[in-house]
Amino acid sequence: MTNLLNEAQSHFPYTQALRRDFHMHPELGFTEIRTGGIVAKELEALGIEVTKGVGKTGVVGLLEGGKPGPTLLLRFDMDALPITEDTGAEYASQNPGIMHACGHDGHTAIGLTVAKILNAHKSELAGTIKFCFQPSEEGTNGEGFGGAEMMMKDGVLENPKVDLTLSLHLWNEKPLGWVHVAQGPVMAGAEEFKVKIIGKGGHGALPETTVDPVVCAVQIVSAAQTIVSRNVAPIETAVVSFTIINGGTAFNVIPQEVTMEGTIRTFEPRVRARVIQRFEEIIKGVASAMGCQTEVNVKRLTPALINADDVAARVQETARRVLPDALHDNTPYLTMGAEDMAFMQEKVDGCYFFIGSNNAERHLDYSHHHPKFDFDEQALISGAALMSAAAMDILK
Repeated sequence: MTNLLNEAQSHFPYTQALRRDFHMHPELGFTEIRTGGIVAKELEALGIEVTKGVGKTGVVGLLEGGKPGPTLLLRFDMDALPITEDTGAEYASQNPGIMHACGHDGHTAIGLTVAKILNAHKSELAGTIKFCFQPSEEGTNGEGFGGAEMMMKDGVLENPKVDLTLSLHLWNEKPLGWVHVAQGPVMAGAEEFKVKIIGKGGHGALPETTVDPVVCAVQIVSAAQTIVSRNVAPIETAVVSFTIINGGTAFNVIPQEVTMEGTIRTFEPRVRARVIQRFEEIIKGVASAMGCQTEVNVKRLTPALINADDVAARVQETARRVLPDALHDNTPYLTMGAEDMAFMQEKVDGCYFFIGSNNAERHLDYSHHHPKFDFDEQALISGAALMSAAAMDILK
């Protein structure tokens, strides 16, 4: 096989220029009009068949290989976050209050570079590549985690029917040169919860005349921490985090109600069911004991992201060959973070892999979603090389 690492290296000026342009002009989920327009224009310039407006602002490109075979979907997310950038980079965001703080600008640039590479080798492909440039992975535009589901609703997995998927994420928790390809679960499933505690308000100096929802809320938050420590086995994994608590209007008024929001993260369906059951039981039980009423709503955002063993094994083999000097990590259960690519991988076998992207010496080591987030752009080369090589290996 052609040395795709060298090819990705030769395309680096193109990849970097695209990444920096996307970084300067970030767009939130389902508003990726400019980004999607550039993606479509670049794909069309290669002669790739393009469909726009898939999942509102998503773009799909279809590249037919020289021989018949399966259809492989390659997914790249495009959306930014509602964060004010504080990097001081020359290519910093020009859109106030919006920045690419998760690397999706890099993903989109990698995707277009992969399209260039695979288009040059299309005669060697036995099958079809479906390039999927997805909107709203972050779910920050009031729509929830909707990008993957919206594209699926619009038929991204059909016509032609998708047989396998590949996707990637630049990972600033690990240094440049680290590559993670694992079999089985790699990212957690996510739930969003909203809880309302209804009491009886009154004067802060006369608490005996009230049913205090603030005290009840505090007891619920404390009691809910026992779910992970006492209802989930130590060798299993779960997270229950309360992240928003609202209640009260004045220092001397006990409010009528308190609202709380947060997230639950799990990997295994059995653990998920147990955590949600105990979560609801504790809330209702504590509230009842304290004379309050409750309203509890737990909404599933994404399932756990699980790599198919056979697909991941093939990508692992490709990674060792294409990136021989990398630090290869094959351990599952990488992060409690969630990813809506999980919806596609529920339907179609696939592999989601990670490319280390931080560089502490250059102070490019802030975590994802931080106002100072930025990554070492050399990671773009590794990402493009591995994605291209894995696609070619699967469609030999």
